[in-house]
Amino acid sequence: MEEDYIKVIFGLKLKQIRTEKNLSLFGLSKLSGLSKSYLNEIENGKKYPKPDKIATLSDKLEVPYDQMVSLKLDKNLAPIGELLQSKILKEIPLELFGIKESNLIDIVSNAPAKVNAFISTIIEIAKHYNFSRESFFLASVRSFQEANNNYFDDLEQQVLKFSKAYQVDLNRKLTANDLEEILIEEYGYSINYNEISKHEALGNLRSVFVPNTKTLLLANEIDEAQRTFIYAKEIAYNYLEIEDRLHTFPWIKFNRFDQVLNNFYASYFAGAMVIPKEELTTQLESIFEKETFYKSQFLSMIGRFNASPESFYQRLTNILPKSFNFKNLFFLRITHKANSDKYYLNKELHLSHQHSPRANETNEHYCRRWVSLKVLKDISQSNSSHEFDIQISNYPSHDTKYLVFSSATKDPFRKDQFRSISIGLLINKQLERRLKFLGDEGIKNREVGVTCERCAIADCGVRQAPAIVLEKVEKNKKIELIVEELNAKFQNPLD
Repeated sequence: MEEDYIKVIFGLKLKQIRTEKNLSLFGLSKLSGLSKSYLNEIENGKKYPKPDKIATLSDKLEVPYDQMVSLKLDKNLAPIGELLQSKILKEIPLELFGIKESNLIDIVSNAPAKVNAFISTIIEIAKHYNFSRESFFLASVRSFQEANNNYFDDLEQQVLKFSKAYQVDLNRKLTANDLEEILIEEYGYSINYNEISKHEALGNLRSVFVPNTKTLLLANEIDEAQRTFIYAKEIAYNYLEIEDRLHTFPWIKFNRFDQVLNNFYASYFAGAMVIPKEELTTQLESIFEKETFYKSQFLSMIGRFNASPESFYQRLTNILPKSFNFKNLFFLRITHKANSDKYYLNKELHLSHQHSPRANETNEHYCRRWVSLKVLKDISQSNSSHEFDIQISNYPSHDTKYLVFSSATKDPFRKDQFRSISIGLLINKQLERRLKFLGDEGIKNREVGVTCERCAIADCGVRQAPAIVLEKVEKNKKIELIVEELNAKFQNPLD
């Protein structure tokens, strides 16, 4: 990339100088004695001229030699230089998204002004929404998941190979002890259960891995399911031979994009091991074929696996698109503090081209009709460890309906904090064919919006704010209509 960068920068500068002097490539060729094709390759970052050729161009274009070879760009091209030199291009594996570095350089070389404007726009948006490097990397991983319908068969096959090699029976409920034995005996781990609790500042950290001594520190507040998942992730890192990894869970620091991506791979592997595809598919088929939805059967299915509701719902996003062809779905995690009117959507995944519901960064109020918020309210007012509900959510503004499953649990690391996990399936012909219970009258149907500020439901009894965004849209439409009428009235000067 360094060598390519130097070529591109020189080409951009040459092209800029040539156009400023109103010279065509043909004209520069005549002026310098260099062939048009050779100059074209230079400007496109394909070739870097030898010193004598640079001297010729410098002389004929009346630009100092040092200015020609300097890597410093003027303000019009500076953002492009920053992008090409930035860590982002070096950290993100562009091939993951089907992009070759050479293709990117060609785009920059062929339309520098337009690329510059685009980059500047992205930077402004990022600043406006306080879009951090972490957010950018997480968004990249989500895009990667969505592009693959969040199903990765190579990782599924690796789990099967691991289970055979280590004689792990995926037909029975895995325990933390099963996996701890493998970590200690096979990978030389030491497990410490007491150290993290001695440090109040570590807050909600559940684990810390010390690579030099292969010591895994665990918070003593974690339950059996959380410990099993952490062990499964550690096994994934070792079995998949991933060395560039994160060392805390939840992670607090990363150095490269690969670490974020590898964290996803390890998490996927862990989920596939704790919640095997074949068993989950069988359980789902049993539920889907009944004409009545039985809440107890759904909760029993979750209980068959040694996994938290969040891990279970995330696993559904892998299996439903692959095994049942339900590719239009969303996954949401919302957090809430008891006695607060604030709800934070802090994790989402969309395997759908629909735009609702999505996280909102403008401090608007999420629709209180969401089942995701209802279960949070329920659990904050009860002594239950798990609240569950199901709902058909109709978005009239988008003419879409979703079947939404939602579970709420207490956050063991934060006092009076709760989280809900939801998965929504777009109701279409495919879903209607596969889910016999969609006509179950016991399932609540509710009209919903995304946020109160954008919701047109007139008789909503739980509205938290007026529909100011829609009111502004309507006001602009009215102004536009009046302007059109005035244009029509006064377009004929004889009137």
